[in-house]
Amino acid sequence: MSDILFVNWNVDPEIFRLGGFAVRWYGLLFVAGFVLGWFIFRWFFRREGVKEDLLDSLLITLLVGTIVGARLGHCLFYQPDYYFGSWQGFLEFFMPWKGGLASHGGTIALILAMWWYARKYGRRNDFDFVWLLDHLAIATAFAAAFIRLGNLFNSEIYGVATDLPWGFVFERNGETVPKHPTQIYEALSYLILGIGLIILYWKKLDKTYRGTYIGIFFIVCFGMRFLIEFIKNPQVEFEQTMTLNMGQLLSIPFILLGIGFLIYACVKKIPAAVVHPVPEKKPKDIVRYARSLSDV
Repeated sequence: MSDILFVNWNVDPEIFRLGGFAVRWYGLLFVAGFVLGWFIFRWFFRREGVKEDLLDSLLITLLVGTIVGARLGHCLFYQPDYYFGSWQGFLEFFMPWKGGLASHGGTIALILAMWWYARKYGRRNDFDFVWLLDHLAIATAFAAAFIRLGNLFNSEIYGVATDLPWGFVFERNGETVPKHPTQIYEALSYLILGIGLIILYWKKLDKTYRGTYIGIFFIVCFGMRFLIEFIKNPQVEFEQTMTLNMGQLLSIPFILLGIGFLIYACVKKIPAAVVHPVPEKKPKDIVRYARSLSDV
């Protein structure tokens, strides 16, 4: 096979190191996804008249929920024997740089975090849990694309051997055969999803119902994840004996949940945008208005 037909990938995952401290591409892209999400949410809040001072607490809630949920998801779904079978493994649970993060665990934690946030701030600011999920879906699609690019720089979570011209030889892992760059496949699918959702929000916000955006996100995001898993290398040994791997099994409930949200949107027909109640005029204001008319 000619060298022209594949990409030799040997990028250092570290951007620079100062002593024992290293800045990695994965971490930079992870943070960049949240920063972009903050600016997207600021646009949402300004467009729909939600107080911007809620943004900082929302960002902190999302960051903590994502990291804790994704780490816990990886430990529970993929390597429970290691992380909960010894003190060494349990201590490494608190060291995400030594292990992995699972998107399914992060998604579950984000849903719970948004439920808490809506309970705490939603009622007095005229939004609810589903409204938060709708808007979170748009920002998350872009953040997920950044994270998958971070996986590419880490030379991890790639696919099986391929003879396609865009196959990657992940030299840092000792690979000599081109593999499917499934990180790029997922990143592109999430990016296209995010662009589609943000255009729908921009052009059709007044014509869509609450639950539409999160429904589309779950179906497309986890539907693509389910399909791409067919050409992805097993992440842990026990997946080698499974017809569907863990990523696919965990994707199915989210696809069904997305269908459920679309049904909810069609049945409830609640506007996707925040609806601020119009203040009722006090009786005195009505009397004064009537008197002013009588003086004309």
